Amino acid sequence: MFFDWLKRYMPRSLYGRAALILILPVVLLQLVVSVVFVQRHFEGVTRQMSQSTSRELALVIASVESGDERATHQADRLQIEVRRLANGDLPGRDSRRWYDFSGLIIREEMRTLLPGFAGIDLPDDQRVQVYVQSEAGPLELGFDRNRVSASNPHQLFANMLFFGILLTVIAFIYLRNQLRPIKRLARAAEAFGRGRHVPYRPTGAVEVRAAGHAFLDMRARIERQIEQRTLMLSGVSHDLRTPLTRLRLGLALLDEDERAPLEQDVDEMQRLLDAFLAFVRDASEGETELVDPVDLVRRIVEDSQRAGHPVTLVQATGEGPVPLRSLAIRRAVENLITNAVRYGNCAEVSVELTDKSLRIRVEDDGPGIPPESREEAMRPFTRLDTARNQNRGSGVGLGLSIATDVARAHGGVLRLGTSDTLGGLRADIVIAR
Repeated sequence: MFFDWLKRYMPRSLYGRAALILILPVVLLQLVVSVVFVQRHFEGVTRQMSQSTSRELALVIASVESGDERATHQADRLQIEVRRLANGDLPGRDSRRWYDFSGLIIREEMRTLLPGFAGIDLPDDQRVQVYVQSEAGPLELGFDRNRVSASNPHQLFANMLFFGILLTVIAFIYLRNQLRPIKRLARAAEAFGRGRHVPYRPTGAVEVRAAGHAFLDMRARIERQIEQRTLMLSGVSHDLRTPLTRLRLGLALLDEDERAPLEQDVDEMQRLLDAFLAFVRDASEGETELVDPVDLVRRIVEDSQRAGHPVTLVQATGEGPVPLRSLAIRRAVENLITNAVRYGNCAEVSVELTDKSLRIRVEDDGPGIPPESREEAMRPFTRLDTARNQNRGSGVGLGLSIATDVARAHGGVLRLGTSDTLGGLRADIVIAR
């Protein structure tokens, strides 16, 4: 729970998280090497070189103090410049650049090993000037900076940076190849959830292949189950149409008063069969194609108006094609309109198309459905007698379930609510683009 605030800043995708797992150890390793090993290494090298140079400076100072004529020749051989200073010319303080951390070690060693140390000047990476108070007077000793500092210290950092970037790029390429099969599996699963069949062949690591084969087996079982259900109900419908036809022929021989109620029962049975067939075929009816949803909904409303339904298209915004099964969407919207005019006096339809989603809304002025019963209302063969007036029409409770299946087959959802304008039921088919 302490790290819950950190989740907001973490990447959401598997690729981003895997890349983070890859980059963090490399960066932390380089930081540890730079801070611990590099610091101690260069500090130790600088200290050793400063100690050696301090001994050479002490030797030259001792020669100058003894008045040896060979002192100048000895300093030249050691590549040390010696210059006598007047009294009072010694600097009052040490001088170095603020970021010259190795200069601190040089100053410390010089102060410890050189007798009469008075100060040091480290103006750049080329020269070092050391001031001492000797028995022969103030002296200035100059020598090359490379004698007390490791040469080319940046090479280690450059090599670390270069090889770190190179290995990271190689790891990224390998990581991308490992994540590609997972992305293909996700696309295939998403397409199947939207009712599309995308060719997929398991590749990649053993675990990814196992997940891919499990997905293929699941998809095959679901397709076989849907096919068997469709064939079963189609066969039942086909077998029942023959006796229904014989019943119609037999009823035609009866008197008008006796024939009318019986023919009404036969028509009701026919509608039930049609509803069963619509339920099993609507979600996968037709092929996915690019359709203008605004034009499709407008034509559905016009067809409903010609059929005598009091329905109006009140809003239609957005434009552009959307991959849809037009027959399935038509049947779902028609079922929503039929339910709306069956339990209400009028219906209003609106469609809104944005860059992210498609929303088709059907509202009525009927009694609506209570919030606690809406989930149950979307189940097959469910009729809410207490919420809907069944005296206004007949049905088998498949209207909302068909719309739900169609929305899910397109990767969307059916949402039920209360109409703000009419006060009845509001049904929204929302499909992500």
